[in-house]
Amino acid sequence: MHKITVTALCALLAFGSALAEEEGPWSGKASLGYLATSGNTENSTLNSAFEIHYVRSSWEHALTLKAVQASEEEDTTAEAYEAGWKSEYNLSDTDFLFARVGWRKDRFSGYDTQSTQSVGYGRRLLKTERHELNAEAGAGARQSTLADDTEEDEFIVRGGLDYRFIISENAEFNQEVSIESGGENTYIESISAVKASLIGNLALVASFTVKNNSDVPVGSEKTDTFTAISLEYAF
Repeated sequence: MHKITVTALCALLAFGSALAEEEGPWSGKASLGYLATSGNTENSTLNSAFEIHYVRSSWEHALTLKAVQASEEEDTTAEAYEAGWKSEYNLSDTDFLFARVGWRKDRFSGYDTQSTQSVGYGRRLLKTERHELNAEAGAGARQSTLADDTEEDEFIVRGGLDYRFIISENAEFNQEVSIESGGENTYIESISAVKASLIGNLALVASFTVKNNSDVPVGSEKTDTFTAISLEYAF
């Protein structure tokens, strides 16, 4: 499984490099992190992500793909995948409308899969040389399949914050928080990341992710956390 993920990411990197050679509305980034230890215990962790943006006039579209896999003593302990699409239409320099769809699959959480669709309004609350803060609020629907095969379809409200702090010329801090709340479950995700430039478009990223579902089947944990260190290539 690790080999499949690495091969796919390499293909995406090659695609990104081809786009980077041409100036235009395309931009994006790809990251890959892998850690293996051996001795009294053997474990490994692989995380990968790919993000691409297309900007034209007042529109911006973004595709995001993520994968996390971990094993200990040859037993898989974590396996999660995410895919998302978001479109924004700028009403002004500070206001925008958005539509997004998302899909999550987590083999070891209380929810096997969660699919969401939402639309709403966003505002750029702060934009200076060192600080950026965006907020958005909207509503939509969510379809979920729990680990015990129970299915849920519900109306949700969604809120999100995205903060960026330029620490120095070569370092920055990012904080993303999103909430999807419905009648059956509230899902909260927080991603904290510090990025340091290495050379050219290559950077080192350390991140900490927290995912929480308010209602899960008996025997499942409500909160999952993941710490990652990865190399990121921007194009």
